[in-house]
Amino acid sequence: MKLIVVSGLSGSGKSSVLHVLEDMGFFCIDNLPIGLLANFAAQMLSTPEKFYENAAVGIDARNRSEDIRRFPSILSGLRDAELDCTVIFINADDQILIKRFNETRRKHPLTKGAIALSEAITKERELLEPLFSQASLFIDSSHTNIHHLRDLVRERVGRKKQQTLSLMFQSFGFKHGIPVDADYVFDVRCLPNPYWDPQLRSLTGRDKQVHVFLEGHEMVNNMFDHIKDFFERWIPSVKASDRSYLTVAIGCTGGQHRSVYLVERLAAHFNSEHDVLARHRELA
Repeated sequence: MKLIVVSGLSGSGKSSVLHVLEDMGFFCIDNLPIGLLANFAAQMLSTPEKFYENAAVGIDARNRSEDIRRFPSILSGLRDAELDCTVIFINADDQILIKRFNETRRKHPLTKGAIALSEAITKERELLEPLFSQASLFIDSSHTNIHHLRDLVRERVGRKKQQTLSLMFQSFGFKHGIPVDADYVFDVRCLPNPYWDPQLRSLTGRDKQVHVFLEGHEMVNNMFDHIKDFFERWIPSVKASDRSYLTVAIGCTGGQHRSVYLVERLAAHFNSEHDVLARHRELA
């Protein structure tokens, strides 16, 4: 049986994630009091015919602060009961959250009295730290619309096989910002750039002509080998620590050529042993 706890900042897209999971066949409950989480898990385990085989609950800042602080110990107890538990944390930049609240005119749950929206967001981050610390999958919705967010959840959760590591390689452009939800970030801006070849500028790292250009440089092959060797050495340790998800970001200047090429090549290499996904942020 699988239980997914969905948490994150207000306005980041938690409800949308729960809706996707519900469409995927999960039994979903939004805003479950943390004090009832153990009772719900016990009901999952005791109900015949696997009625709750896959369930997801939304837990956020509307809980009592003392209950939120108890979450790590409650989660440990659920795992001791041999329930497959995963925590997904949805995040977004403060300015993006402020913009979303202003556009929808919704009220932040922590804006009471004279507390400004920016202060409420800061307070919420601090309050949710016990949930953040237990998450194995982080999703930053700052640069995604609702459709991209839904696709990402389907790809990460829906493709993952039980007891396997979901490994995502993601390309990005540094000029558009570093993905804050990545576990590892590699900078490949030092490699030869196809952008400066007029015949390659309009292409991407998925195109054969770009492959030929990059593979003709020893630096590119060395970079691939070093990243490949790093993860071949350390992925077993990540799996041994009960991590369910690992996100690796590869960045170049614009996120069009070098990072895309390396992501495709790394994904192909690791695909035979792991549940691998290649994603290109700037090509979406």
